[in-house]
Amino acid sequence: MKNKMLSESIADTLLSMITIEKRFSAGDKLPNENELSAELNVSRTTLREAIRILVAYDVLEIQRGRGTFVTQAAFGQKPPLGQLSGIKVNAKDLYEMRLIFEPEAAYLAAVRGTDAEIKRILQFGERIEREIKSGQDRTDNEHSFHRVIAQAVHNEFMNQLMPILYQAIAKGVTLSAMSPKAISDTVSDHRMIMEFLEQRNAEGAKNAMKIHIMHAMRELGIE
Repeated sequence: MKNKMLSESIADTLLSMITIEKRFSAGDKLPNENELSAELNVSRTTLREAIRILVAYDVLEIQRGRGTFVTQAAFGQKPPLGQLSGIKVNAKDLYEMRLIFEPEAAYLAAVRGTDAEIKRILQFGERIEREIKSGQDRTDNEHSFHRVIAQAVHNEFMNQLMPILYQAIAKGVTLSAMSPKAISDTVSDHRMIMEFLEQRNAEGAKNAMKIHIMHAMRELGIE
């Protein structure tokens, strides 16, 4: 049962890498088994099972002697609540939504997240810091950072809420460009969240996420 849950989690991660992170396009070949299993911090057996799951859902296609490829059908799959992303709500409402859900998500991620998921959260946090320091747009990695935290909760409804949370994150990135303090807070707050998650300190992760969102609301003037 534990192995099955892990392979399903890795299947979700691969699907997100394809459809949300845009790491791969239709027709692209996945990295070789050794490389991908090392990146995801899982065994090759678990990776193969995750790939079989996505093949069954027509997200991936195995071509004998050539490798595993992303299908066009992968990009036609939409989450049941995807239409919520079209709702026009202001930044204050969006951030209140984050304040309601994300601290508890961080708590549960520290408790339930697999080692591979925690590792990916840390990787995205490090990428965000590098992008901030180099003045690059960090929106995609911000989405991924918070998406993997939500994924680590292992609650399907939480995953379906992500289109709404993405709106708040994107608005926050745009608004923070006008606030150096908001940007510096993002770096220090993310570090704090990452440290507590790595330590599996659920209360610490919850409080760090709450502080992060409240800092953003204050600095962006949307309290």
